[in-house]
Amino acid sequence: MSNVVRNGENAANNATTTNTFGRSVESQAQIDDAATIGSASVGGGETLNIYRLEPIAAPDDPRWENAPGHGVIVVAARTAGDARIVAASRELDFMEVDAAPAEDVTTVNASAFRDDKLYTVIEVEHGRSDLERGVVEGTVSVDTILPVQV
Repeated sequence: MSNVVRNGENAANNATTTNTFGRSVESQAQIDDAATIGSASVGGGETLNIYRLEPIAAPDDPRWENAPGHGVIVVAARTAGDARIVAASRELDFMEVDAAPAEDVTTVNASAFRDDKLYTVIEVEHGRSDLERGVVEGTVSVDTILPVQV
């Protein structure tokens, strides 16, 4: 990001900024994942939390028309936000069938799990190192996207 200003000052532009990126839990986890995948040995021991994703919207809420629900799902994830991503990743993506998304290049953002008005995330257990990141309980249906070909 540039340090160019448009406030009438004649500040020098050295094309630098004091911003730092990659310090969030998710960014650090992505960096660690990339390092693990790139290394010769794969180690475990990542500390995860258990989260329960529960539907909170009324059954007749119009949001369910675009993102069908799956009931209660329990996942092992790094954070509450990561729990939504873990659950959504189990749904079928449009690129795996002959279908097209409405507004994006992937349908993962349209998941009901990603909508805080449809699902809430509740931390059930904290600091487990004996689990792998993923769905622990519940079934995530893959029929959220219908193909145009039979």
